[in-house]
Amino acid sequence: MKKFLGLLGVFLAILMVVGACTTKPKEVEKKPTKTEHTPAVAQPKKEEPTVTYPLTGLPAEDGVINRRVIGVMVNNFSLARPQSGLHKADIVYEVLAEGPITRFLALFQSETPEIIGPVRSARPYFIELNNGYGAIYIAHGWSPQAKTILESGVTDYIQGLYYDGTLFKRVKFRKAPHNSYIPYENILKGAKEKGYKLTQNVEPLPFLTQDELSTIPGEPMEQVTVTYAKDNVVSYVYNPDDGLFYRKINGEQAKDRETGTPLTAANVFIVSANHRFIDGYRREIDLDSGGPAYLFQKGKWQVVEWKNVHDRILPYKDGQPVKFVPGKTWINIIDAKQGLNGAVKID
Repeated sequence: MKKFLGLLGVFLAILMVVGACTTKPKEVEKKPTKTEHTPAVAQPKKEEPTVTYPLTGLPAEDGVINRRVIGVMVNNFSLARPQSGLHKADIVYEVLAEGPITRFLALFQSETPEIIGPVRSARPYFIELNNGYGAIYIAHGWSPQAKTILESGVTDYIQGLYYDGTLFKRVKFRKAPHNSYIPYENILKGAKEKGYKLTQNVEPLPFLTQDELSTIPGEPMEQVTVTYAKDNVVSYVYNPDDGLFYRKINGEQAKDRETGTPLTAANVFIVSANHRFIDGYRREIDLDSGGPAYLFQKGKWQVVEWKNVHDRILPYKDGQPVKFVPGKTWINIIDAKQGLNGAVKID
């Protein structure tokens, strides 16, 4: 019996060995072989909206769109030409100041010139236009009415009468009162001394899109001339190569004194407003009632109306605001007594 059990044990052991040799081995999980990488499909980048300057609608290359607007009274008497810094102003108002002589309110926001001038005295209607942009107002001198307004505290201002020879510089190549200039850095210095803010959220003007530029309405033109007086004739000549109007004074190209840069504009806006004398040569101008106007853009002109919107003189047509071409804007205000037909010639 023992012998039988021994043989049985040997037989079972042999079967186990044979079974182990013939059993299919468990399949080892294969690791994927390294294959050439298929690049992921690039997702289109979301285009960031273009940041533009609020008063020109042009791309803000430096990204600074909250710079405080600076408004400077600039002399336009014949002995004050050519002026300094006007080529960098976003908006320039030209308005009669004394007799047939006009004066400029130059508003700077997107660009900062090294020096501006000659600087002249304040008038109430220029202060009103300045306040439409919340600007720091720069003047050298003032009428009695303007003095009262500024000293009331409604406007941040720097007065050359108090900073003559310090912030304001007298140049030797011109005689007073046509020789007062102010460097832009001195405006900032004076503003800091007086505690004025140098940043602001500037309400942007309405500007045409790229698609809208090709659909500007109006009649074709090459030149528009505004006659304030026989020796104060302003022309804007359209250049189709760059789409800008080149300003001339008495037939000569207006330029920056220091750089020789021509004075140009993308928009020329000529408005008619009621004027009246309050003394022998100073005026009051009605900037509230609105009235007829001409707008010149991209070699075309159209009849529009002007409205005062929070102290900004803006074009309207059929009750709707008219957008500006991106770029600089010159606004010429003429006496309604002369009228658009009498003061303006379009070729």
